[in-house]
Amino acid sequence: MNHPKQLIDKKELVKLVKYSPQHIARLEKAGQFPKRLRLGQNRVAWLLSEVEDWIDERLCER
Repeated sequence: MNHPKQLIDKKELVKLVKYSPQHIARLEKAGQFPKRLRLGQNRVAWLLSEVEDWIDERLCER
């Protein structure tokens, strides 16, 4: 899919990758997951294209 600047929120992210928010945060901290974008003081999002690339990498590893 071609949507390099589409953002997804935490709720959409959890549905897409099936990980808990806590596990996603651990992976981010370890540099093993795309980093979140801070949109405001209490709002974050992820680039959908980066998350899809991360999923594609997992598929290639199997």
